[in-house]
Amino acid sequence: MMLSFLLAEIPRLFTTYNIILLLKAALTTLALSAVGCVVGLVFGFALSLARLSQRATLWPLRALSLLYVEIIRRVPFLITLMAFFFGSQVLGFSFSPLVTAFIATSVISTAFVAEIVRAGLQAVKPSQLEAAAAMNFSFWQSFWQVRLPQAWPLILPPVFGYFVLFIKDTALASQAGVLELTQAGKILNTKGFSASLVYGAILLLYFVISYPLARFGAYLERRLGAARHSRPRRAV
Repeated sequence: MMLSFLLAEIPRLFTTYNIILLLKAALTTLALSAVGCVVGLVFGFALSLARLSQRATLWPLRALSLLYVEIIRRVPFLITLMAFFFGSQVLGFSFSPLVTAFIATSVISTAFVAEIVRAGLQAVKPSQLEAAAAMNFSFWQSFWQVRLPQAWPLILPPVFGYFVLFIKDTALASQAGVLELTQAGKILNTKGFSASLVYGAILLLYFVISYPLARFGAYLERRLGAARHSRPRRAV
């Protein structure tokens, strides 16, 4: 009985208007996730380098980076989103909910990625860095040629794992009025469509967005892991 009802409702749910609504929401979710991941990766690296710097003149930057990461990582996603949403209004900025969501997701992603990158870079054996210093490598030479190649296999798995979780966390942007997948599901559900059918379609779209990212992360992990553990063949 229930199955026949769902099958009969499928043509009514997947009309042109509803499909366009779901595609727009999926594109918004994809855009929020992509911007958050890219900005988080770029600025996360910058923050991790600031925290790892040993120059005495950069201690204010190290302190600010540490404070930023520790505070943002301990505040729930929704609280940060609402703080930016209402805070921008108090300060007189007329940002749209979507722009506010872009800013909030980027801020959150940066803090989490910065901590993952810092842990990966610090996992490189000190003897490797000491050898680079003995060879008179500069800071950037040591970073690009010694530290980063060894840290990548340690950084990528948790970073991509976080990005997959981050895609699901963008659903909280619906609380600020952003038309993403979860919000589209709410709209269709309030129109009287079956919740099982609506959220089943939403679930499938989330999977379509997140699965390729997870597979790409696994591919990079295998490639970098193989390069790291490979040994040159001895001449016979």
